[in-house]
Amino acid sequence: MKQIFDTQRLIKGFGFIIIFFICLNCNSQAYSKQELNDSIAKLPYFSIHKDNYFITGVPTNKTINRSTSDAKYQISFKQILTRSKLPWDTYLFLTYTQKSFWNIYKESFPFSDINFNPSIAVGKAFYDKDKKLKGIGTLSFEHESNGRDSIASRSWNRISLEYATKVANNTIGRFKVWVPLTYKEGNPDLLEYVGLGQINLSHIIKKDKLFFDLRFRKGLNLDPKGSVRTRVYFNPFGNNISNQYLMLEWFVGQAEGLLNYQQSQSMIRIGYVIRTNEFKWLRGK
Repeated sequence: MKQIFDTQRLIKGFGFIIIFFICLNCNSQAYSKQELNDSIAKLPYFSIHKDNYFITGVPTNKTINRSTSDAKYQISFKQILTRSKLPWDTYLFLTYTQKSFWNIYKESFPFSDINFNPSIAVGKAFYDKDKKLKGIGTLSFEHESNGRDSIASRSWNRISLEYATKVANNTIGRFKVWVPLTYKEGNPDLLEYVGLGQINLSHIIKKDKLFFDLRFRKGLNLDPKGSVRTRVYFNPFGNNISNQYLMLEWFVGQAEGLLNYQQSQSMIRIGYVIRTNEFKWLRGK
């Protein structure tokens, strides 16, 4: 119970951070429609989707030992199928993300949970009356599962709608909602922990050097269930080599992974990340 109440206090605290970011002024110059189309045309068809990382750490809410400490890594990529070839200047792409929880401090190094998240999506850029980039929308069909059977099986499908836009100077906001399709077999109360959407804010503290990222989820009911995930990215290199950073992550709440999604936890981890850059145009020029 203590962990649930701690989560509730953190959610309230980070709510003030969200309001603070949104109230800042936007100053940098936005991309024009032609500039964005030219930039997208030069992109490789195969690229990073979400962050690719390997991090390891310990809990802050329980005894630290070989069983409670672990490593987490993620592999995520995107394959563009079309570039503005579809109606309404949309483009079609596939994504695949695999997130794994690895007990590297135990004998035989077992994996405790592996989550698979493929999707097919349609993306579209939105512009203001002066044909300056205003935001990027994505409509996708996602599947997420842990690839296991019997009582350990966890899976759900959803249709997701996400809108990314610049909410403040050096701050990008991503607002995502989803409609679950099949989830009641194996995890009937999943929505009580993951809710119907999430808010993600990414702020540049120092360009190519230091970033702050916040993701917030609230469970479906009035209970204080959900999660807050904060990340700090730091580039220790003399220049920005292939978007590589050191990352410090703190996750508090439930449903970090699918297998034990009802379990409350607080994990702090640190490691190496190749940071995604797919919404770089929203930062402006």
